[in-house]
Formats: sequence, C-alpha cells, structure tokens
Amino acid sequence: MGLHPNFPIPGITFIDFLPLLRVPGDFEMLITHFMNHIYNVTLPAAGVSKIDIVVGLDARGFLLGPPLAQRLNAGFVPVRKANKLPGDCHKVTYTLEYGEDAFEIQKDSIKEGQTVLIVDDLIATGGSASAAGKLVKMAGGKTVEYLFVVGLPFLNGDKKLDAPAYWVVAGED
Repeated sequence: MGLHPNFPIPGITFIDFLPLLRVPGDFEMLITHFMNHIYNVTLPAAGVSKIDIVVGLDARGFLLGPPLAQRLNAGFVPVRKANKLPGDCHKVTYTLEYGEDAFEIQKDSIKEGQTVLIVDDLIATGGSASAAGKLVKMAGGKTVEYLFVVGLPFLNGDKKLDAPAYWVVAGED
C-alpha cells in the first residue's frame, strides 16, 4: 500500500491499496482472507446461510466486489457517483472528510430481503459507506456486513453504519 500526503487536498493523507493489485499473489491472499472472514465470521454472526448481493462502492469497491461475488455465487451491484447509472435510481447525499458527494443505486438491482455485503477499499469518516447502506435499504436489501481493506478506527466511521464493519489493516492518526 502507498501513502500520499496532501491528496486529494492539503491535510489529507490518502492510503492507496492499488499496489496490492500489481502482485497477483498479494491480491489473491486479500480475497482469500476476506472469504475466510465471510464464511467463519460474517455468515454465522448474521445468522444467514449466504450472501445474495455484493455491493461495491465507486470506484475501488468495483475492484474488490466482483471477485468476492463470484466466489460467493452472489450478484454484484455497483453504487456509483450521482448521474452515472442509467434508469431509475435511488440517491443519497453524504459528507466526506473533504467535501460533499452523492451516491446512487439502480432501483431494481436488489430484491426485497436479499442479504448484502458492502465492500470498499477504506473507511474513514463512514460517510460513503453509510450512504451505501441507506441505498441498500431503500432498494429492499439487508446489509449484513461492511468489508474494507483499510480502516481508520480513530475517526469512528464504523459507528455510522447499520451493520458490523471489518477491515484487514487499521491505520493510525
């Protein structure tokens, strides 16, 4: 992983997980770790037998979500920045640590009662993940867990979420 001080604005240190994708064994180890966690922790804790849908957040969750969905025999649904998806969409506005943005999900992408796993590269303040959780609920799904490569627990972003959160690496203030 790489650290990028003062990106995207001064005062923010961006934690980049993309270097993991450059080494196939490293990315495989990450996906295998997530799968082990899902089968041994997520499913038993949620009291469910399977995940129906994996939701990936724009844009780095798009890299993690499809391989997880494929291994779980689940569908993949993207949550995108506003005005990027065709058709009727649910929309939620959220605040990030350096501004405001909006996410959308297609209204027909999740069926009522489906179990959902939300995945992204990092959780900081929890704004984008919380917005994705609201969209899943609006679409009729039930989020069972949020998965991240990196968590910044000192920002308490996981406290904004409607289901447990799990991250592989914890960053420090």
